[in-house]
Amino acid sequence: MRFFCAILIFGAFQFVFGQELPPVQNFYPKDYHSENQNWSISQSDSKLIYVANSKGLLEFNGASWQLYPSPNETIMRSVYVVNDRIYTGCFMQFGYWTKTTLGILSYTSLSDKIASDLLEDEEFWNIIALDDSIIFQSLKRIYVYNVKDQSFTTIDSKNKITKIFKAGKRIYFQRLNEGLFKIEYGRDVLVFDDEIVKEDEVIAIFEQNGNQVILTQHNGFYKQEDGILVFDDRFPNNILSKESLYDGIQLDDGNFVLGTIANGLIYIDDVGEIAYQLDQDRGLANNTVLALYEDVDSNIWLGLDNGISYINTKSLFTVFNDNKGILGSIYASVVYNGNLYLGTNQGLFYRKFDSNDEFKFIENTQGQVWFLKEISGTLFCGHNTGTYEVKGDAVVKIAGIEGTWKISTINNRPDLLLQGNYDGLYVLKQSNSSWTLRNKIKNFNNSVRYFELLNGLLFVNHEYNGVFKMEIDTDFYEARNVTIDTTIKGSNSGMIKYNNELLYAYKKGIFKYDATNKKFIKDDFLSGIYTEDEYESGKLVLDEKDNLLWGFAQTNISFIEPSKLTNTANIRSVPLTKEMRKGILGYESITRLGDQNSYLLGTTSGYINLDVDKMLEPDFEVHISSISNRDIKEKEGLLNKNDVGDFKNNENDIVIKYYTPEFNKYIATYYQFQLEGTGDDWSDWSETSTSSFENLSYGDYVFSVKAKIGNKVSNNTATYSFSIAKPWYISNLMLVLYAIGIVLFSFFMHTNYRRYYRKQREKLILKNKQELQLAQAENEKEIIQIKNEQLKKENKSKSKELAASTMSIVKKNELLTTIKNELDKIDDKNVTRSVVKIINANLNESDDWEFFKKAFNNADSKFLKKLKKVHPSLSPNDLKLCAYLRLNLSSKEIAQLFHISPRSVEIKRYRLRKKMDLKHEENLVNYILKL
Repeated sequence: MRFFCAILIFGAFQFVFGQELPPVQNFYPKDYHSENQNWSISQSDSKLIYVANSKGLLEFNGASWQLYPSPNETIMRSVYVVNDRIYTGCFMQFGYWTKTTLGILSYTSLSDKIASDLLEDEEFWNIIALDDSIIFQSLKRIYVYNVKDQSFTTIDSKNKITKIFKAGKRIYFQRLNEGLFKIEYGRDVLVFDDEIVKEDEVIAIFEQNGNQVILTQHNGFYKQEDGILVFDDRFPNNILSKESLYDGIQLDDGNFVLGTIANGLIYIDDVGEIAYQLDQDRGLANNTVLALYEDVDSNIWLGLDNGISYINTKSLFTVFNDNKGILGSIYASVVYNGNLYLGTNQGLFYRKFDSNDEFKFIENTQGQVWFLKEISGTLFCGHNTGTYEVKGDAVVKIAGIEGTWKISTINNRPDLLLQGNYDGLYVLKQSNSSWTLRNKIKNFNNSVRYFELLNGLLFVNHEYNGVFKMEIDTDFYEARNVTIDTTIKGSNSGMIKYNNELLYAYKKGIFKYDATNKKFIKDDFLSGIYTEDEYESGKLVLDEKDNLLWGFAQTNISFIEPSKLTNTANIRSVPLTKEMRKGILGYESITRLGDQNSYLLGTTSGYINLDVDKMLEPDFEVHISSISNRDIKEKEGLLNKNDVGDFKNNENDIVIKYYTPEFNKYIATYYQFQLEGTGDDWSDWSETSTSSFENLSYGDYVFSVKAKIGNKVSNNTATYSFSIAKPWYISNLMLVLYAIGIVLFSFFMHTNYRRYYRKQREKLILKNKQELQLAQAENEKEIIQIKNEQLKKENKSKSKELAASTMSIVKKNELLTTIKNELDKIDDKNVTRSVVKIINANLNESDDWEFFKKAFNNADSKFLKKLKKVHPSLSPNDLKLCAYLRLNLSSKEIAQLFHISPRSVEIKRYRLRKKMDLKHEENLVNYILKL
């Protein structure tokens, strides 16, 4: 009978694709930048994960991977962490790694101490620790290293040593063809030599109630009974015997996890039944499991032939993946009469609730399902092709009106239902326990996806037009007084009635209808479900059983617990991002699963099962993994993260990496940092685990970082303090030199200024003296000028006097000459002789000349001298002529003075030109005037 059951289980196990599985996170070689194969996994006390990869040792801190190449560039086969040491084994080499103050690993070889004793081509496949001993296993020998005295003990074997095991406080190993042994006091002691442990490779050994349970590669589980090994019939060995197992571990909760060569992972519960299998089709990165490890948070890590995976076995989520695309995207779901129904874009499906049965398609439901709800014991299905009643594995069409969005009850009318369709509102009527279409509501033909009845009014939300409000007659035949509020409308908006309040949700928040003011007013508390920046969808879903109101944001889904909608109500969030939940925007679906406190969340490729009871917020911490800086030559170096950084001024590009060693596929870790010295503001929350700062100015800085997982913030804030030196030109030494220079310069400038001002004073005195002298000279000049002007005036006056005198002489002589001539006409000379004598006396030329010369010299004293000097050959008569010419006298006037004719004067002038040697074109008078 048990064999028959096992066959049934195996059949179901192989072909059922309907299991809800825990979340699986995969890492591929491109993610951890190393080789495909991963042979062993371990974890440190600080929760870091270490993986023995074909290329070296991988370290994963939850944020980033770091590869440390094998010390001799060979395949690393094993890793085991004890306290602060990470022991590893590879080809002809084993030892341990420790963290340096720079945050990186440094390797210390142990095998080098016994290099001469190593066997040829030894590879160290497994490492185990017990008390103070670290045991390294190759295929031909076991090395026991005592940590305290650093001594080695070896156990040799002629036959292949397949593996070493730790069960309880004992170390076991298998020699093929010999049996199973244990190590006691440094010696090998045979435990079992049954054929099964001679011929079939032992994969794992577990201790239960003081006895050993042995897992073999091809035959499953064995137990000790009366000193021999027999099949352990608690386990499905008939199934396991068809597998080729490679590794197996027992979890802390008593369950078992087995890794296979070709079919992934098998999870067996504590009563020996297969709970589920994970392979590449069900989410693993690869089907070949080379290593298994359970971390401190009960996550199961798998080292695969191509990649690394971990399974969140204690997650609040389990996942149903519709990998074959049979179901499609889920828009609605409900548990009804022991069945789970799923409404998708491909039709209506069902299976028995709480089973792993395959979902079955219900005939005549091909196409889009919009709505599923139980109303008064009847399950209604709103479909693209109409309205249906669901009866078990079949449906009955109620109405053929296309596009039934929603169906709702009507207060005080249990015989009627109101439904919204693509083209308006319709009424269903119950008659003889069956429902039929009664009528369409008149006067309203818009699409009605969201509608609610409140206090005799009907509200319809249209995301593109706004919110319609109308009155409906008591018999629900006609809409009246239809109005529309266009002030609130938005993409993916939603509307719902909650606690007898009408709520409207869109990007700006959640609004409550105020019947008094007849408008929607924002409710600040309810709007706390999402911020405007986090808005994803305004759809709200009501869990009527516990009166929980669910909303959907970009980074989480939230629900409001029962309350009277006061500020004391509690909003709880589930940190499930839109990328993880893969929902249909604006058509999010979440449904309570029966009486359980779990919910089904529809996705585009199946659904997610959310167990609210597992919404725990464990404590965690954030750590700084490494700090590096880069100088102006782009040379980057790691720094001691435990010391205060003291950097040169050109080492002012800082890179700080940090992490939180928490491993959750669906719950992301966010970081927030602050750099004191550049400002007090914290950054926005981000999944980025690296902060870079470039061209920092000199000064003191404190870097702080904290983490957030879900709504929980890390217990600590990791900090790192550092300072950047001043540039050399403003260093303390240079400032002292600058001060000395300033003092010297000031003294120099003071001295120069004193000298300068003294010279300036002397210059000013000299200038004033010169200006005074110049002023005096100017005054004297002015005086001289005044005197000269006065002399000129005197000369001018004398010249006028001279001219007047000369003219007077000329007139006198003319008159006397005329009188004389008249007298000469008288015959009686005796009478006229005395008069003529007197006249001749007054016509004395020499006397006139002397008078004239004296007057002329007074007026132009230098002229005659200068003329004589220039022309020394001039006779006195010539000088007279020149003087008369200088007075600009005419020839006639000069003739009177000389008592000669004007003709004679011209001759005199001609002769004078000759003596002066004047050119023909040169004017005689002008020449004389210029002298």
